[in-house]
Amino acid sequence: MDTAALITQIVDENADELVLLRRDLHAHPERSWEEQRTTRIGAHHLDRLGWRVTPMPRSGLVAELGLEPGPDVRTVALRADMDALPVQDETADPWSSTVDGVAHACGHDVHVTSLLGAAHALTELHRNGMLGGRVRLLLQPAEESMPGGALHLMNQGALDGVERIFALHADPTVDVGQVGLRPGPITSASDQVTVRVSGPGGHTSRPHRTGDITFALANLATTLPGILSRRLDPRAGASMVWGMIRAGSAANVIPQEGLLSGTLRILDAVAWAEAEPIVREAVADIVHPYAVEAVVDYQRGVPPVVNDDASHQVLVRAVIDVLGPAGQVATHQSLGGEDFGWYLHRVSGAMFRLGTRTPGGPTYDLHQGNLRVDDRAVAVGAKVLAAAAAEALANA
Repeated sequence: MDTAALITQIVDENADELVLLRRDLHAHPERSWEEQRTTRIGAHHLDRLGWRVTPMPRSGLVAELGLEPGPDVRTVALRADMDALPVQDETADPWSSTVDGVAHACGHDVHVTSLLGAAHALTELHRNGMLGGRVRLLLQPAEESMPGGALHLMNQGALDGVERIFALHADPTVDVGQVGLRPGPITSASDQVTVRVSGPGGHTSRPHRTGDITFALANLATTLPGILSRRLDPRAGASMVWGMIRAGSAANVIPQEGLLSGTLRILDAVAWAEAEPIVREAVADIVHPYAVEAVVDYQRGVPPVVNDDASHQVLVRAVIDVLGPAGQVATHQSLGGEDFGWYLHRVSGAMFRLGTRTPGGPTYDLHQGNLRVDDRAVAVGAKVLAAAAAEALANA
């Protein structure tokens, strides 16, 4: 039996168990840095399969299996993030969230279960002498927070000796049974920008005697995105979008303080490095005529995820091996942020998008409480992850 056939057989044999596990994780979501139960479940499954499991501080784990380490033994990593979001589960499924105000609205329960499913297949490859190297699994906390759990694991040495790394992300716009592939950038950089504006306040009948906080905020909201479109390379696709504007409590009172907060997303890593000083300079220039003070809190988030060509080709071959040529679809670069980009600053790698939509069914959106995934996606993700690791070790 060849590698792809064995991977398919083992994952299919465990498919029902994986679905039950995914539903259990969905019912018990844990927010960033609180993923203790999820970590314990992952450790239990991997330990039972014979992986060497190393718990990480706070939450998360690293597990390894394969040939004995040596100068000629390559190591490939697979990563899954595991935190949930502060979102109310609206699905009313039997396995809907049991934690009020917390839900797996980004599919991380699918990511974790797919990784554990891949571990089953990789274990069997190793037992049959078909692995050809070492595989390291990263069960990562806190992808949904900034700066993210990727840096935490990297600081613990999770990438030491790793040659290549792969990950997946649920995509509710792609049918189950297919995965979205793309060479080059597949996500964007994502930073959080908060501007606090303050002044003496006053009566709305006398705006000339004070600093008009609300007017300054309104000008910031409309002017800053336009300035960025002229100061940053337009090919970088910078998008400044505000999620919150807050000021005042009465119609005839100029408030003493206000707040504007949003995200700046950039497709290009070079423009991302240039953005912060431009934002700070522009904010100061915009509010200067209004005699108010502006303080910028610029939280640098994550870099773009850029799939290198060799790793992309590994994924193409892996998908064809376990899903057939029809299993791959072209995907676009999104403005979503993903801290997997930090790993790719250190080593080569690639991310693929896992189709979770039931063919003919509704298309959901990520980060929404009504997100539903087709359970069959778990086995698909497991097969592709395992095949990518095996392919990378065989042909890197």
